[in-house]
Amino acid sequence: MPANKRPRRVNYSVNKKGPKAGNKVMKAVAHYKTLQKRISFEWETKWLQNAMKVVMVKLKKYQINLNKI
Repeated sequence: MPANKRPRRVNYSVNKKGPKAGNKVMKAVAHYKTLQKRISFEWETKWLQNAMKVVMVKLKKYQINLNKI
Protein backbone atom coordinates (compact mmCIF):
# COMPACT_ATOMS: atom_id res chain seq x y z
CA MET A 1 0.00 0.00 0.00
CA PRO A 2 1.45 3.39 -0.93
CA ALA A 3 2.37 5.83 1.84
CA ASN A 4 0.20 8.68 0.48
CA LYS A 5 -3.14 6.94 1.11
CA ARG A 6 -5.29 8.21 3.97
CA PRO A 7 -6.11 5.83 6.84
CA ARG A 8 -9.54 4.23 6.40
CA ARG A 9 -10.14 3.66 10.10
CA VAL A 10 -10.23 7.37 10.95
CA ASN A 11 -12.48 8.68 8.20
CA TYR A 12 -15.10 10.42 10.35
CA SER A 13 -15.22 13.84 11.94
CA VAL A 14 -14.60 13.51 15.65
CA ASN A 15 -15.95 17.00 16.40
CA LYS A 16 -19.37 16.30 14.86
CA LYS A 17 -19.95 12.97 16.55
CA GLY A 18 -22.60 13.16 19.29
CA PRO A 19 -23.18 10.99 22.34
CA LYS A 20 -24.70 7.58 21.67
CA ALA A 21 -26.49 7.09 25.00
CA GLY A 22 -27.72 10.61 25.62
CA ASN A 23 -31.25 10.15 26.96
CA LYS A 24 -31.35 6.52 28.06
CA VAL A 25 -31.49 7.26 31.79
CA MET A 26 -34.17 9.92 31.40
CA LYS A 27 -36.28 7.62 29.21
CA ALA A 28 -35.95 4.72 31.65
CA VAL A 29 -37.24 6.89 34.51
CA ALA A 30 -40.11 8.18 32.35
CA HIS A 31 -41.01 4.62 31.36
CA TYR A 32 -41.06 3.58 35.03
CA LYS A 33 -43.39 6.47 35.90
CA THR A 34 -45.82 5.68 33.07
CA LEU A 35 -45.92 2.03 34.09
CA GLN A 36 -46.67 3.05 37.68
CA LYS A 37 -49.59 5.17 36.44
CA ARG A 38 -50.91 2.30 34.33
CA ILE A 39 -50.65 -0.15 37.22
CA SER A 40 -52.62 2.18 39.48
CA PHE A 41 -55.28 2.58 36.77
CA GLU A 42 -55.46 -0.91 35.20
CA TRP A 43 -54.19 -3.02 38.13
CA GLU A 44 -51.43 -5.53 37.51
CA THR A 45 -51.77 -7.41 34.26
CA LYS A 46 -49.29 -9.97 33.01
CA TRP A 47 -48.07 -7.53 30.35
CA LEU A 48 -47.45 -4.81 32.93
CA GLN A 49 -45.60 -7.25 35.19
CA ASN A 50 -43.26 -8.22 32.37
CA ALA A 51 -42.75 -4.59 31.34
CA MET A 52 -41.97 -3.69 34.94
CA LYS A 53 -39.30 -6.42 35.08
CA VAL A 54 -37.60 -4.92 32.02
CA VAL A 55 -37.67 -1.42 33.48
CA MET A 56 -36.34 -2.59 36.82
CA VAL A 57 -33.37 -4.24 35.09
CA LYS A 58 -32.66 -0.98 33.24
CA LEU A 59 -32.83 1.08 36.43
CA LYS A 60 -30.53 -1.36 38.19
CA LYS A 61 -28.12 -1.21 35.25
CA TYR A 62 -28.03 2.60 35.38
CA GLN A 63 -27.77 2.51 39.21
CA ILE A 64 -30.89 4.60 39.80
CA ASN A 65 -32.38 4.48 43.28
CA LEU A 66 -36.17 3.92 43.23
CA ASN A 67 -36.63 5.95 46.42
CA LYS A 68 -35.38 9.09 44.65
CA ILE A 69 -37.76 8.86 41.68
